[in-house]
Amino acid sequence: MAIMQERRVTKILIADDDADVREAVAKILTFFGYEVTAAADGAEAVAGLDAEPDVIILDINMPVMDGFEALRQINQRDFGIPVIFLTGAGSMEYAVRAINLGAYDFITKPVDDLELFRIKIERAVEKRGYVLQERAYKEDLERQVKEKTSELEEKNRLLEDYSKNLEVATLDTMLSLQTAMEEKDVYTAGHTVRVTHYAMSIAEAMGVDPAEREVLRRACQVHDIGKLIIDVSYICKPGPLTAEEWEMMRKHPLIGENILRPLSFMDHELTIVRHHHEHLDGTGYPDGIGGDEIDLLTRIIAVADSYDAMTSRRSYRGNLGPAQAVEELNRCAGSQFDPTVVKVFSEIVNGRG
Repeated sequence: MAIMQERRVTKILIADDDADVREAVAKILTFFGYEVTAAADGAEAVAGLDAEPDVIILDINMPVMDGFEALRQINQRDFGIPVIFLTGAGSMEYAVRAINLGAYDFITKPVDDLELFRIKIERAVEKRGYVLQERAYKEDLERQVKEKTSELEEKNRLLEDYSKNLEVATLDTMLSLQTAMEEKDVYTAGHTVRVTHYAMSIAEAMGVDPAEREVLRRACQVHDIGKLIIDVSYICKPGPLTAEEWEMMRKHPLIGENILRPLSFMDHELTIVRHHHEHLDGTGYPDGIGGDEIDLLTRIIAVADSYDAMTSRRSYRGNLGPAQAVEELNRCAGSQFDPTVVKVFSEIVNGRG
């Protein structure tokens, strides 16, 4: 059998400096079934006030603290308790002032019309009930909003983690494919790792923002991904490429961009991959852009990539030493390469960076 929840007793606080009035009103309220607490003045009523009373009845003219000041302090507590003022006959201006200050109602004394008194108290109690319901609803709504917000934040965090993990996994796959391609030719093995190391050293020495360095790192790791569909015989060919073979090799930046295009998180990296063989003077490929059209990260990878190409042995030629390669970079600074990037990298290679 279901257990009925016990109904809460309605509590009323009355403050009046006249002991006879307090006692008379308290007896009436008790007769109506209310639990009554009495105070001798406004100060006493306010001093022990908490959210327990459902209605407060205040006399206006009281020593120590009158009803108006008591009402002001009660309002500051923001308990939402309706306040009814007791006012003597002929004190209607007091009643109007009390209502303007936020009192719920007023009752003239002596209390002769018990039915009207009961109705006023019941309405105040109902008002208190509505206030409590509204506050409970708001608290519950706030709780639900906090819970839903917390759930949403957690889902967003999980989604962000998943997205990051997916990005890492995708990039790792691309890097594995590029590494596998490089390993087919002993001369190009390790090219991506070295280019990444050189480029990151330059970016750090130039004070590139960490977020931009991460973009550069990812671009370095996939800058030659377009060579995946280039016939490996071209890459390993012991002699010079034919015009047709060279034309195909020159397409690898565009092919790399197309391979990476579905990866929305690599938008900037796509531009770097496409342009890493462009020259400052506009004689590079595939678009023949130059000057300010080539961003800093692309200029950095161009120097790192060319340095590694010059210092790595190829099937069709020998390699340059670090000093010779740096000398070549400086010779082409201003035409093929950014002079500032070349200067910074030269200092790194020479141990001054």
